[in-house]
Amino acid sequence: MSFPPTAVADVHPSPTMVREALVGLRKTPKHLPAKFFYDETGSALFDRITELNAYYPTRTETAIMEAHIEAMVEKLGPTVRLVEFGSGSSVKTRILLDHLRIPAGYVPIDISEEHLLRVAADLQAVYPSLHIAPLAADYTEPLALPEMEARRTVVYFPGSTIGNFTPVEARAFLERSARMAGPNGGLLIGVDLRKDEAVLTRAYNDEEGVTAAFNKNMLAHLNHRAGANFNLDQFAHRAFFDAENSRIEMRLVSLVKQTVRLGGQTIPFAEGEEIVTEYSYKYTLPRFAELAAAAGWRVMQVWTDVRDYFSVQYLEVVGD
Repeated sequence: MSFPPTAVADVHPSPTMVREALVGLRKTPKHLPAKFFYDETGSALFDRITELNAYYPTRTETAIMEAHIEAMVEKLGPTVRLVEFGSGSSVKTRILLDHLRIPAGYVPIDISEEHLLRVAADLQAVYPSLHIAPLAADYTEPLALPEMEARRTVVYFPGSTIGNFTPVEARAFLERSARMAGPNGGLLIGVDLRKDEAVLTRAYNDEEGVTAAFNKNMLAHLNHRAGANFNLDQFAHRAFFDAENSRIEMRLVSLVKQTVRLGGQTIPFAEGEEIVTEYSYKYTLPRFAELAAAAGWRVMQVWTDVRDYFSVQYLEVVGD
């Protein structure tokens, strides 16, 4: 995929995005939030990543869902308000919606409004009687859910997105999710598991270059939404496994000494300087159960594949 070298926005910059980007780019090493991946182009690129041979999480999680869906919907129960964080392409969501018993409604939440509305419209055509209430928002921030006549609320968080948070951030996120789900609430979540380093490294360095395009598109997103002037040709994709912290790190490497303008500020880059764009933590089952418990959840059931590459877990809010 090719990008214009300086695609400066012809729209009003997002003050929040500018502020968050400047905070991250002033750190050492420089950081950018992983949520900046997901504009319309980024969402489409991620959908392509999920289809790559090297990228095991999506097809493995889908197979787990297909094999155990009856047990999963039994845990969720009838008349549930299903809230999905990061609606994606909704492939796995359809497996759930096909089997839920009299769902009260479905609330997909995604930061990319264009992508969200298209996915919601496609789902409404497939499920015309289902109450679908898309919510364009940053699900890492507090938000109010649409009212529905539901027996309980279950949060659905598929993929390995929980791994994008540091352990401290993940605990805070799970605590907010518990408050959102409320008493008797549930959480159905995908959790990537620690495995052979070579498998992990291949998954984030595909030969087709789709992951590299996805990573660099974050800069194009900042050009468009934050009025930056990143030259994408002057950055390269890098991904590696940090065994000590049990995480994949994705970075963008500056190929030259350069400066970038953002929000009226000048950001200097040395040749070889890197921006951390994503962490993807890989958990053991005991470690994730410990994290969940600290955030007010109890793991009730875990489903994995035969290689123990990935897990889908059902949690419930711990009562008083």
